[in-house]
Amino acid sequence: MSTLTWVLAGIVAYWLAVLLARRRGLLPDYVGTQGPIMTLHTKRGRDFLNWAAGPKRFWRAWSNFGVGIALVLMVGSFLFLLFGALTALQQTETTAANQPRNVLVIPGVNDFLPLAVAPEIITGLAVGLIVHEGGHGLLCRVEDIEIDSMGLALLAVIPVGAFVDPDEESQREVDRGGRTRMFAAGVTNNFAVTILAFALLFGPVIGSIGVASGAAVGGSLQGSPAKAAGIDYGDRITAVEGQPIESNGDLSAVLDNESAREVSVEVNGDETRTVNRSVLVTGVVPDGPVDVDRGATILAVNGTEVHTERAFDEAVAEREVVRATVEENGTVRNVTFPVGAYVHVADTGPLPETEASPGDELVVVRMNGERVTSLSDLSDLLDDTAPGDEARIVAYRGGERVTYEFTLGEHPRDDVGFVGITRQATGTTGLTVSDFGIREYPAGQYLGLLGGEGDTPDLLGPVGSFFGKIVVTLFLPLGSLAGFAFPFAGFTSPVTNFYVVEGPLAFLGGGVFGLANVLFWTGWINVQLGFFNCIPAFPLDGGRILRTSTEAIVSRLPFDSTHELTRTVTTTVGMTMFVAFLLLVFGPQLMSG
Repeated sequence: MSTLTWVLAGIVAYWLAVLLARRRGLLPDYVGTQGPIMTLHTKRGRDFLNWAAGPKRFWRAWSNFGVGIALVLMVGSFLFLLFGALTALQQTETTAANQPRNVLVIPGVNDFLPLAVAPEIITGLAVGLIVHEGGHGLLCRVEDIEIDSMGLALLAVIPVGAFVDPDEESQREVDRGGRTRMFAAGVTNNFAVTILAFALLFGPVIGSIGVASGAAVGGSLQGSPAKAAGIDYGDRITAVEGQPIESNGDLSAVLDNESAREVSVEVNGDETRTVNRSVLVTGVVPDGPVDVDRGATILAVNGTEVHTERAFDEAVAEREVVRATVEENGTVRNVTFPVGAYVHVADTGPLPETEASPGDELVVVRMNGERVTSLSDLSDLLDDTAPGDEARIVAYRGGERVTYEFTLGEHPRDDVGFVGITRQATGTTGLTVSDFGIREYPAGQYLGLLGGEGDTPDLLGPVGSFFGKIVVTLFLPLGSLAGFAFPFAGFTSPVTNFYVVEGPLAFLGGGVFGLANVLFWTGWINVQLGFFNCIPAFPLDGGRILRTSTEAIVSRLPFDSTHELTRTVTTTVGMTMFVAFLLLVFGPQLMSG
């Protein structure tokens, strides 16, 4: 059974128990039920709000600032949902962003909210809900609006909302400005918590975390030598044949200089394993010149046994066309292919004006007499050219060796010469291999993005600013959707093996990771709550602000039916947002069906 099924079954069982307890009169007076939601009501805290509301001029200024932010975000969220809905209607395949379960803020069910950080996520959600509704309650007292009760809404044991019940009669007596400030106070507080949480995270907390020595293993490929040796996600490779590995970049350099088939690998600084290397195909262009599948093993090239990447590169460089012996699914066979850079002829440029035709698939093996064995070789040669240079390219087209001679043109973006090709795939003839077979986890890059001492290049401009880092951090849990090699959900096990605690908070030990996770998810969830509540649709705060703002504008127009016009505007905008949200979530399923 899926995680979602278990969660739903647990909620149903819990709710049946609540219904039974309510029927038998076992629930206290302060517990209410509305469908599957249980609400906890209290009048406690009103004295504290009365006391906190003392500096009314400050809180009104604070909320006026929040009104301005809310209005900008209301327009932004309106345009975002419309654009998202239109984009979703053009998709024929669903992605994780369009899965209905990813709308739910339930760790383990939402693909972007891992179960491992459920306590931190629930903590951040509880903080967000409390400060949000606390802001409404505080401004109620600032504007002299009476509060009937306050409380928390739970779906089973998960907080899904908080509420402040203002007295309707006293609320109607307050002017529109006072009500607007009260509605905007919640999102203002959410954004304030976001800034505070990320300021602490980017500052002293991340400053107390460093990258551990070694190559961080984000995963090992199926059928790879590393997999066979038991090296997998969460391990750190700290030495190879006694040579220390300090970072991810060191591993490939050390392995490249080591020709032995069997290598002794130190893992996590205290365990030694033997890796029996072989040349594993890690990537290949579908329907390309090389007739092998990903996961195959290359045993020999032109009859010469190869078991390392370096040996493979040296073997294929000897001839323009090679015969590789490969093993796939237990079957050994020979594959013949040209060795070079796999490209397509573009629609424009000097090359398409020769005997080559746009769309032709070429394997470039020589350029100006220089041997080309991969796309990177061709790129390096082109970097040394200029417009007007003469070029002579030798390539294989459909198995036939052809030669093209032409004058390089003006490149539309760079100062180098322009050929007129589209670069299709990296590696040799669209083939990439590995003699070890791991995916390296970018521990240093993630720490650098969070403001730590990582190996991320210096971020310039808005991206390197405090608010730019917040934007980047918001995308880290989204993983591949945001273009990251791995999703980053915080410092969870086994990711913590890639980091060490140091600096000003070192006395907390592993507690630094827990504190970082709480701040990470508190900031992440509070900004989501703030943006979500700015959607101009009732009963969200954005919908309520839309109504008071529309009333203020319509009241100045020469119309008698201002109430009907206000209702028309708010209903139209609200329904547009609702339909756009549904299309954003379900649009690809509808189009693919």
